Amino acid sequence: MPAPIRLRELIRTIRTARTQAEEREMIQKECAAIRSSFREEDNTYRCRNVAKLLYMHMLGYPAHFGQLECLKLIASQKFTDKRIGYLGAMLLLDERQDVHLLMTNCIKNDLNHSTQYVQGLALCTLGCMGSSEMCRDLAGEVEKLLKTSNSYLRKKAALCAVHVIRKVPELMEMFLPATKNLLSEKNHGVLHTSVVLLTEMCERSPDMLAHFRKLVPQLVRILKNLIMSGYSPEHDVSGISDPFLQVRILRLLRILGKSDDDSSEAMNDILAQVATNTETSKNVGNAILYETVLTIMDIKSESGLRVLAINILGRFLLNNDKNIRYVALTSLLKTVQTDHNAVQRHRSTIVDCLKDLDVSIKRRAMELSFALVNGNNIRGMMKELLYFLDSCDPEFKADCASGVFLAAEKYAPSKRWHIDTIMRVLTTAGSYVRDDSVPNLIQLITNSVEMHAYTVQRLYKALLDDISQQPLVQVASWCIGEYGDLLVSGQCEEEEPIQVTEDEVLDVLEGLLVSNLSTPVTRVNNKPKHDRIKKVVSIYGSSIDVELQQRAVEYNALFKKYDHMRPALLERMPIMEKTATNGPTEIVQTNGETEPSAVEPKHPPPVTQPSNQVRNGLKIDFTFERANPNPNIAVITIHAFNSTEADMTDFVFQAAVPKTFQLQLLSPSSNVVPALNQGTVTQVIRVLNPQKVSLIKLTYTHKGSPVQDLAEVNNFPPQSWQ
Repeated sequence: MPAPIRLRELIRTIRTARTQAEEREMIQKECAAIRSSFREEDNTYRCRNVAKLLYMHMLGYPAHFGQLECLKLIASQKFTDKRIGYLGAMLLLDERQDVHLLMTNCIKNDLNHSTQYVQGLALCTLGCMGSSEMCRDLAGEVEKLLKTSNSYLRKKAALCAVHVIRKVPELMEMFLPATKNLLSEKNHGVLHTSVVLLTEMCERSPDMLAHFRKLVPQLVRILKNLIMSGYSPEHDVSGISDPFLQVRILRLLRILGKSDDDSSEAMNDILAQVATNTETSKNVGNAILYETVLTIMDIKSESGLRVLAINILGRFLLNNDKNIRYVALTSLLKTVQTDHNAVQRHRSTIVDCLKDLDVSIKRRAMELSFALVNGNNIRGMMKELLYFLDSCDPEFKADCASGVFLAAEKYAPSKRWHIDTIMRVLTTAGSYVRDDSVPNLIQLITNSVEMHAYTVQRLYKALLDDISQQPLVQVASWCIGEYGDLLVSGQCEEEEPIQVTEDEVLDVLEGLLVSNLSTPVTRVNNKPKHDRIKKVVSIYGSSIDVELQQRAVEYNALFKKYDHMRPALLERMPIMEKTATNGPTEIVQTNGETEPSAVEPKHPPPVTQPSNQVRNGLKIDFTFERANPNPNIAVITIHAFNSTEADMTDFVFQAAVPKTFQLQLLSPSSNVVPALNQGTVTQVIRVLNPQKVSLIKLTYTHKGSPVQDLAEVNNFPPQSWQ
C-alpha cells in the first residue's frame, strides 16, 4: 500500500473544500483509507493515522474506531507513539471497563518509566480522564511521584492528585504527608499546582481546612516575595511577577481566612500591600486586585481594609473595559448590605452606569441603585431612576417599575410625594407594571384620606391625556367611582382645582367602556353612579365577558329591585388593612371579595336566629357567635335543610354587604343539600361591624332546573358583637 498522506497535507486539502459536502467527502475518503490501514495492522504509519483521526475528531467527525489503536500506541516503546496514543486516549476513550483495565496497566507501567517525559504523559492522562477505579488503583503511584525531587514530575503529580481527590474523596488523606514540604519548593510551577491541590483539599474537608490554617504565614511570605521581587523574565506578565500564582494564593487565603479571626489577622497586612502596590494600567493587575477584593470581603478583615476594597471596585467602575465594570457592579451588589455606607460613596458613579450601552451593565447598575436607596437619598435616587425608566429598553421597565414602587413605599418622605411618584410610573410605564401594582396603589390612595381630592384630580387629568396605560386607567376609574364627588366639587387644597361637571366625567367613563384599548378588568372597574348610566349598564348585561356581564346584571338589580339598598352598598370604601403575614389572618375586603382566614372561630354560646324559610323546600337556619379574640367579629353559621324528595345540587350561598362591613365566606361542607332532611350543608361566615342590612343570594339545581333566590337579612342579634 502507498504511504498515507501526512497530517499537514490532510489539513491543507480539507481547507481547500468550498462546501461542507465537499469537506465531508474528503473526510469519508480519508477515514476509509485509515480503516484499511488499521485492518492491515500497519505499525509503521499507525501514529500518523491516529494523528489525522484526532484532527478529524476535532472537526466534529466520528473517530471512535481509533480507540484500540490509541492503546496500541500507548504500549509502544517509542515516545512519539506514546505521545499521540495518550492524546488519543484523552480525546476518544469512554468509560468502558475493558478498555480502562488495559489503560490502567499501561499507565502504571509508564508512571514507573525511567524517562520523566513518559511519566509526565501518564500523569497528564490520568489527571484528565481517569475513572474512579483507575484513580483507586494508581493513587499510590501518584503519591510517590508527588514526593520526588523532580520539579517537572511534582507539578504534574500535584494536578493529577487533584483529579484523584475529586473522583475518590476518601483518598485525600493519602496525599496529606506529601503536602508537608510542597510550599517550600522554589519552582513556580510546583508552587502553583501545590496551591491548587491545597485549595481542593480545604474546600472538600473541614478537617483539612483546620489543618492547613497553620500555613497562612508561609503563604503570606510567598505572596510578599512575589510582589516585592524585581523583574523576572520567566514569570513576568505585563510587569507583574507571576500573576497566576498570586491569584491562586489569594483564593487559598480567602478559604483559610473565612470565619477565622487569627488567620484573617495574619493576612490583613499583605492584602493591604497587594491592594495598594498592584499596577492597574494592565488587565493582569486588575485580575489580582479583583481577587484581593474578594478575599478581603470574605474574611474577617478590618473595616479600613474593606473600605479600601470597595474603593478599588469604585475605580473599576471608571474603567473603559465593560467586563471590569460589570464585575465591579456585581461585587458591589454582593457587599452593599454589609458595607452600605462605603458603597454609598460611589453612588454617583453607579448611577452613571445606568446610561451604559451594555444591557448587562445597565441591569446590574439598576439593581445596585435600588439597593442604595434609603430615607436620606430617596428624592435624588428616584429622580435618576424615573429618568432611567423613561428612556430604558422595554425589558427593564417591569423590574424598574416594581423597584420604584417598593422603594417609594418604604422610604416615601410624604404621602403626596409617594402618590406623585406612583403616578409618574403609571403614566410613563403603566403597561409594564405587574398585576399586583393596581390593588397596592388603590390601597395606598384609600388610606391617604387627606389626599383623595388631589389624587382623583390628577388621575382624571391623566385620563384626558392618555388611556393606553391600562393600570393607570384601572386605578383612575376606581378612584373616580369612589371619590367622584370630590372631583366635581372643585375643591382641592394641594393644587389649583379643576372645574368639571358630572356629565364631563361620565363622558370620559363612557369613552373608556367603548375604547378598544380597555381590557375587561378596566371596564369592570369603571363604576359610574348616575341615572344616565343605567342605559349603558343594561347594554353590558349581555356581554360575552362573564365578569363584565355579572357586574352589569348586579348593578341593574341595584337600580331596580334593590334600589333602596343601593346607597348603603355603594358607600365609600373604608380604610384597608394589609393581610397579616404571621398569626391569624385579618378579614380584608377587596372589591367586595375577601381573603381566606387562617384561624377557625371559637365557639361561645351561640344565638339562634329564627329560621328563614325559602321557597322550594329549602330552609336556612342562622346561628350567631362572638369570635375570639376580636369580639367585634360575628361568626355566623348557616345550616341548609332540604325537605323535598330530590337532592339540591350545585348549592352556592353568597352574601353582599355595605362597604362599611368586612365579610368573609368560608368553604361550605358540601355543594349538595340531601333530600328529605337527611343531612345539612353548613357554612361559616365572619362579619366585622354588622350594623345594616345584608343581601344574600342562593343558587342551586333542583330536579334538573336551576334556581336562584335573593333575600335580605336586617335583624342581626346585638348579642353577637356587643
